[in-house]
Amino acid sequence: MSRDEGLRAVDEAFERLFADGTIPGMAYGVVIAGDLVHARGLGTLHQGEDRVPDADSVFRIASMTKSFTASAVLLLREEGVLLLDEPVGTYVPELIGFRGATADSPLITVRHLLTMSSGLPTDDPWGDRLQGLPLDAFAELLGGGFSFAWPPGTTFEYSNLGYGILGRVLTNVSGQEYRDLIRDRLLTPLGMGSTVYEADQVPGARLARGHVHRDGAFVDEPFDPYGALASMGGVFSSVRDLTTWVHGFAEAFPARDDPEGTHPLSRASRREMQQVQRAFDPELGWTSAAAPPSLLAGGYGFGLFVSQDLTLGHVVDHSGGYPGFGSHMRWHPASGIGVIALGNRTYAPMSRPAAEALKALVVTEGAVGGTVVGWDATEAARADVERLLAGWDGDLAARLFAFNVDLDEPLARRRTSFEEIRERHGALTRDPDESATRDSPAHVAWWLTGERGGRVRVEILMTGERAPRVQSVEVRSVAEPSEALQTLVERVVEVLNRQPPESSWPPDLVPAGQTDADRDLDDRSLRVAAAAFAPVRRMRPSHGDGNTTVTVPLSGTQGRLELKIAVDDTGALTARTLRPERLPAGRGS
Repeated sequence: MSRDEGLRAVDEAFERLFADGTIPGMAYGVVIAGDLVHARGLGTLHQGEDRVPDADSVFRIASMTKSFTASAVLLLREEGVLLLDEPVGTYVPELIGFRGATADSPLITVRHLLTMSSGLPTDDPWGDRLQGLPLDAFAELLGGGFSFAWPPGTTFEYSNLGYGILGRVLTNVSGQEYRDLIRDRLLTPLGMGSTVYEADQVPGARLARGHVHRDGAFVDEPFDPYGALASMGGVFSSVRDLTTWVHGFAEAFPARDDPEGTHPLSRASRREMQQVQRAFDPELGWTSAAAPPSLLAGGYGFGLFVSQDLTLGHVVDHSGGYPGFGSHMRWHPASGIGVIALGNRTYAPMSRPAAEALKALVVTEGAVGGTVVGWDATEAARADVERLLAGWDGDLAARLFAFNVDLDEPLARRRTSFEEIRERHGALTRDPDESATRDSPAHVAWWLTGERGGRVRVEILMTGERAPRVQSVEVRSVAEPSEALQTLVERVVEVLNRQPPESSWPPDLVPAGQTDADRDLDDRSLRVAAAAFAPVRRMRPSHGDGNTTVTVPLSGTQGRLELKIAVDDTGALTARTLRPERLPAGRGS
């Protein structure tokens, strides 16, 4: 897909949510490499008014505030005036001796609060209503003691109160009221002039009003004032300002020697915020009703959720749910692509279209996994392996390979294998249509094409020595599929792309001996794959002997499918499988 097609997919995702009629208005935007490349508003900033939201409209962003609070904590840590593993009572006198409910519980630390592992129970929606709590009332609340769901440091459980306490930590350590600290140390240096803590600081024409959907109608939800728990959900902001905020996190990757730039928080601390500090249980997630579920694994960083998506890899996000508002920001650090979504209804589910939009954009931009830059030594070794494939050189092999390579598979056998590949494929050149993939700077996998047909996949991994050498080399020969196998592949692509969609596989694509139960599951997989990925296009084979087996990636709208086909000696179909493919973690050239 082109970028225009990707942006259309973004619009369609948000239009579907708006069409249900339960959100008065929303604004959303797409961030790529720090630029707001697409922004749009739907509906109204306030029921009964003709004010369409845009990139400069200001919404309350609720718990997205936590990333600002966590950033300020790390900023003070960088200055050496605050320690993450210090008991929180060191900084908040009302909480001296603050520990869990059991006698063997440790003292609760700043890190416990940052990572949602203090043991305090989940407090939505009670905590949402505490945002405007006066400071003296909060001090009384702190002095009254708490109930705990878990021993500190053992389990993830989301706590607004914990981030309210962090606001007091920041005030007490810095000597500034929390909102002033955030303004002076983060918002002003970043030029985020539309990001504030009080509604009356926003021009009325740009302010989104909060609503609750009740009895089929929208009812105004009054704004809470700034209060003691503003550090958990008090920020107001716009799509344009949040573009700067999201970019600040995304551009912290990769680690590099470049000057730090103008962001108040170091790149190292921003990357640390986007790592799993406290894991949560894996769960199934859906980007849309049409897409297959994906397994999400991850946890909480510092003020941010971090997950490993089976298609996209590392994804960072945070939602905001609050009386009158719902919001979400989500980005793919490896590519710098992000989505921001703001709505003016209580707990508006902005994360759903944002997740769908981000996936479509990353796939469209060809940025799945992002870019990993290889070591110079890795690139030199890549060229040396190609030389060995062109003609074995014992001296070069001795210099190139670490000692374990010969022990794992004798070099004499490797030489024979290389020579067989050269005989089968002829001269090999890098495939211009396939980017190299890298899991780390010490790793690279790439494709070569043969003058006699077919392809060869090569993968190497370097040692961690000061002068790295190759510790692993894998070479896989893939033959060109026969005409019969190619015909079957083309038939599968045709069936997946049909409109209207097929409900079952046609007889010529049903493997011999398939049972009725298997047939039912197989047909279901067809419907899911077509709904989520079609239209698809075939790519070059990735496995297969050319005569009886072939594996072909199919590139589609939500990522890639892997199609495996097997036939017997007579050409009869014996197996056909279709499943989503997780693309390699890194991509390069």
